[in-house]
This record gives sequence, C-alpha cells and structure tokens, in this order.
Amino acid sequence: MNRSPRAEEKEYLFAHISDPHLSTLDGVRRHELLNKRLLGYLSWRSHRREEHRTEVLAALVHDLKLCQPQHTVITGDLTHLGLPGEFLEVARWLADLGPPEQVTVIPGNHETYIRTPWEETFAHWLPYLASDTQQHASSLRDGLFPTLRVREHIAFIGLSSARPSAPLLAVGSLGKAQLQALNRILAETRERRLFRVLLIHHPPLAETVRWRKRLTDSRALRATLERQGVELVLHGHAHRETRGWIETPGGRAPVIGVPSASAIGHKPGRLARYNLCRVRRTESGWDLGIEARAWSPELDSFVSAGKVSMV
Repeated sequence: MNRSPRAEEKEYLFAHISDPHLSTLDGVRRHELLNKRLLGYLSWRSHRREEHRTEVLAALVHDLKLCQPQHTVITGDLTHLGLPGEFLEVARWLADLGPPEQVTVIPGNHETYIRTPWEETFAHWLPYLASDTQQHASSLRDGLFPTLRVREHIAFIGLSSARPSAPLLAVGSLGKAQLQALNRILAETRERRLFRVLLIHHPPLAETVRWRKRLTDSRALRATLERQGVELVLHGHAHRETRGWIETPGGRAPVIGVPSASAIGHKPGRLARYNLCRVRRTESGWDLGIEARAWSPELDSFVSAGKVSMV
C-alpha cells in the first residue's frame, strides 16, 4: 500500500524571476529627468526599450500560470527609473501576477535612482514587500528589511541593497542595522529547521559583477552567512545566469542569479530566463532541484532549458 508523504517531505515549488523592467516611460515629463534619471532615460531610449519587451514578460507570466508555482520571488529592478508612475504601473502588474501571500518582492537599484517620497513609491508595493508580521501595517518606511515570509518549510528572507548612488554607478549596500537583524533571523529560522532562501538584488559574490555595480558590504554579508548558514541565495542585477557558492556550517550554499525576465537577448547569454526551484526535506537534510525556463523566440513562449547544475 502506498503511503502519503509526511507534511515535511512534501515538495515545495517556487519561481525566481528578476529584473523584469516591466514599466514603460510613456508620458515621462522633462522636469522628472533633471537628475541622475536623465542618464537612465537616455539608456532606455538608446537600447533598453528594445531589449526589455512586454511580449516576453507576458509570455513568462503565462508560463508561470501553467507551471503553477506555490510562490514567486522577484529580486528587484521592476522599474526603469523609479518614477512614481512606474510604481503604480508595477503595482497593477503585481495584482495580476498573484496575491501578496503568493508573491514576494525586494527592490533593486533602478527603484532608487534618487531619493523619492515613500508614499509615492514603495508604499504601493507594501503588501508584496512586508514580512508576515507586518502585513496589516499601513506604513513601514523605516526598518522594513530584512523581511521574513514563511511558507510551509521555506523561509523567504528579503534584503534591500537598493540605495541611490552617483551617476554611472549602480552599487548597493545593506548597512550595519540590516546585517545585525539578518543575523538574528538566520539564527531563529535555523532553530525552526526551515529551508532558508535569501533574496537580494546585488550579488553577494564580488566577482559576479563589475566594481561599479558591486555590493559594497559583500564581505560583511558573506561573513554573516558563513557564520549562521543559509540554504540558498538568489539575486539579480547581473542580467545573466550566474552560479557560485558560499561555505556555511551546513555545507556549500548555492548562490544563483538569473537574466532579466523580459530580455530579448541582444547580447549572448542575456536571453530571458527564470528558475523553478523544488525543495523537499529528506532524512539527511534537504533536496533541492532547479529547472531553468527560457524564452524561445521561435516558439514565442518559455520552454524548459534543463536542470541547473549545482556541482
């Protein structure tokens, strides 16, 4: 007689997408570009509007609905310039993608080109950003991150590395307070025997991106992860598939990035992809399997690109 698996042995399926740059810049006003945003706007005019295509992103969302992950995480850069109008556009897109309890968002550097009023920007995404314990709060401008969302045996831990930076730079940082809070959350979720998934926009491994796009306190983040452990780190920012490792007390933790979710792939290795992650508890620990789903221009849809090797 076949036995149904115990609750802790059931597979949990979640999707990781990043850098969709889904907003349009139609109707942008000249006075909104009298700052660093002007460079971003010129970049959008020259090539980004041809690289990031709404039809690709629509096909990805259609594929997500076919694959039916239990949760979707988005690791930043949903906008181009972080304009208030873009935040409203993204909020409507998120509502169509799924309810807040099934979608987790963290910000990217494109959301923080310059300092902007919270009420005009991230407040519109609050249900998708906030921790489980913060869902009924009306305003959480300060102290929002790290966030913690627990789904069955998975702990989704969100960080914000997004901050304004000088022209021609796209650096990020976490800061001492966020790292201290992360240390506590990692310890608590380890005690609860949860599979900890860390979400961050900037890659924690310095060699992943150029100096001008780096995470400035990546050493401090890695030290925290090496001390408290983590099972999986997911990031964006690089606009290409990346894989690496961080040594932790529980073994090597994969560090994985994905290309932009909307990229038509004018440059090699930049074609739109996302990952489906399957996690199951076993007697010896955790079983993690990752399948890549890639945009096929010939089929006008997303198809399996095979298993993501973690060796």
